[in-house]
Amino acid sequence: MHFHQWKRREVMTLLGGAAAAWPLASRAQQGERMRRIGVLMHSAADEPEAQARLAAFLQGLQEKGWAVGRNVQVDTRWSTGDLARLNRDATALVALGPEVILAGVGATTSALQQATRSVPIVFAQGIDPVGAGQVESLARPGGNSTGFIQFEYSLAGKWMELLKEIAPAITRVGVLREPGAAGIGQWTMIQAVAQSLGAELKPINVAQPADEIERAVSAFARTPNGGLIVVVSAASLAHRELLVTLAARHRLPVIYAYRVFVSNGGLITYGADISVQYRRAAGYVDRILRGESPADLPVQTPTKYLLVVNLKSAKALGLALPDTVLARADEVIE
Repeated sequence: MHFHQWKRREVMTLLGGAAAAWPLASRAQQGERMRRIGVLMHSAADEPEAQARLAAFLQGLQEKGWAVGRNVQVDTRWSTGDLARLNRDATALVALGPEVILAGVGATTSALQQATRSVPIVFAQGIDPVGAGQVESLARPGGNSTGFIQFEYSLAGKWMELLKEIAPAITRVGVLREPGAAGIGQWTMIQAVAQSLGAELKPINVAQPADEIERAVSAFARTPNGGLIVVVSAASLAHRELLVTLAARHRLPVIYAYRVFVSNGGLITYGADISVQYRRAAGYVDRILRGESPADLPVQTPTKYLLVVNLKSAKALGLALPDTVLARADEVIE
């Protein structure tokens, strides 16, 4: 890409546009001022979904004219496990002196805010940033953080409605969640809808070792008419293969918060396209590098939620998905 730009500039010079083309050509030759961006991901570095998100962010930067190694340096910290580790990684990242930091899932923003109140932070997957005290309001964040929300809590109620729509016999719902504010917020919304639909809820903690999750899901599946909701959490993504396997083994209808589950054999998902959020976050990082303040950039909610269903998984469960659901689907995996 750089080669073509250079050739085009050379041609412009030859065509007599020397005065216009010269500053561009000389700046490219001298090397532009290197800008620094930090990235904090709450995930293992080899997690394919996290890699895809980071790639979408870098693609977004490229679309705005930033090229890694030429005019921007990106320092990435992959942080998994406990919050103490996340806080350490956030502090280490801030110490590198980035001009702006991209934050991954919810907890990364809080960790970065503890590490700095001055370096601008752009979150790509915020969860209730006002409730979490990360911004003053969505319209005017007011501090050093802004970004994109991956879902509003009301979405969690829709998961419950969808589960009941695709499997009307369900009377018991296991909610796979992490401890913490986001888990509680989603639980509250699911509970409100579950009561009106006559379904009983059972919390299952996904932030624990695989064998514990397996035991909890197996115990839940021993009683009939059960279904599961896998809500937004970093732990559910880490246990992705296990959760899809358990659902198939116990023949449980499951609705997931992330599309990646369904492309890997899960039944149905309804949620934001997370990669799009990372690409949009690159637009905010670009604006901050060009001098805008995060305090003035409004927090944005998803432009669209995607409904994706996997017909092969439905067939394996003996479920005939209703036409009402299929007609609304943005994507049907055969």
